[in-house]
Amino acid sequence: MAQIKPFQAVRPTEEFADRVAALPYDVYNREEATKEVQREPLSFLKIDRAETQFPADVDTYDDRVYDKAAKLLDEMEKDGVYISDNEQAYYIYRLTMNGRAQTGIVACAGVDDYLNNVIKKHENTREEKEQDRIRHVDTLSAQTGPIFLAYRSRSEINEVVSRVMETQKPLYDFTAVDGISHTVWKIADHKQVAQIQDTFASINEIYIADGHHRAASAVKVGLKRREEHPGYNGTEEFNYFLSVLFPDDQLMIMDYNRVVSSLNGLSTEAFLEETGKIFKVTKLGETAKHPVHKGQFTMYLDGQWYSLDASEEMLKETDAVKSLDVSLLQNYLLEPVLGIHDPRTDARIDFVGGIRGLEELERRAQSDMKVAFAMYPTSIAELFAVADAGLLMPPKSTWFEPKLRSGLFIHKI
Repeated sequence: MAQIKPFQAVRPTEEFADRVAALPYDVYNREEATKEVQREPLSFLKIDRAETQFPADVDTYDDRVYDKAAKLLDEMEKDGVYISDNEQAYYIYRLTMNGRAQTGIVACAGVDDYLNNVIKKHENTREEKEQDRIRHVDTLSAQTGPIFLAYRSRSEINEVVSRVMETQKPLYDFTAVDGISHTVWKIADHKQVAQIQDTFASINEIYIADGHHRAASAVKVGLKRREEHPGYNGTEEFNYFLSVLFPDDQLMIMDYNRVVSSLNGLSTEAFLEETGKIFKVTKLGETAKHPVHKGQFTMYLDGQWYSLDASEEMLKETDAVKSLDVSLLQNYLLEPVLGIHDPRTDARIDFVGGIRGLEELERRAQSDMKVAFAMYPTSIAELFAVADAGLLMPPKSTWFEPKLRSGLFIHKI
């Protein structure tokens, strides 16, 4: 039973929404973030990454950085860039990329559901990565970057979403500089709110698609606030965290590809011979091609593309993790042939999100790398299966696009 509740959002006025909306804080390094804030002074990135307001010699995690973030948010509220809704509501958030739309519900998910594994995870988190967002949320008393959650589609929720989108004017409707369109509607009707809340209450599994560190950080701030308020009753806002929930049939996972800097001492001919002992290898020529089905990889090496097809025996694997294409490549080729035992730490391997295209794989293989592997995307059903089994996805298994914007919805705690 999932507690997915409406909330009183702090959000930008329609006039400023397109300028405020920012990509997640962790897609930028410090230099990139500073340049983006200089390009757009209203970008919420200046709050998510307030070190952009200081000289480079000020540490990213200096106390002044978090205090500055809180001050900037307060200023934007006083200046009328942000407004506070006066009623509990859900929001519909539609993102459109290359003509394909995905539509989710903006809401608050429960800390207890996270702790009790109603909200399922498929990644471990690292304490050092959590600390920054813990301090950010705690200092601002606000969650600013929504967690990307997924659930198995339910007609009761879909019907409300469709009705609102058909009958109401959007709060926001803009196209960002990267070409992604963002459209938002508000659901405040009591019957519609109740239908959504009751339907979520009948769902036993919600999944973190993206944002494990942000979710863990929000939960730890909630637990800290509980310690500070021993008389809490569970209804306080710190018991919930900002999320966008998408039905599984709306989501697209892109490929997350691999590039490797050497052939582990093998010549090209020897490497192809070893690979041919494991996969069915077919030379494709110079034209880049994506894999077209599970168990197929395409490889770029010395200016040529090849297809690598897994054997029937490999495809009989039933373990939720070992059966993933990223595991098949790692366990049958990257480790035994190329000697990459831990892709998390081996400096010879790098990962390229599918949004970059096969051209990026060719560029890397012709510059700082030797060989590139294009993956067939992990499916949302595979992600659910791993989480349901209580297992962890291998590193860099999923690349979600488009990215949720920060700053469109703020949840005060």
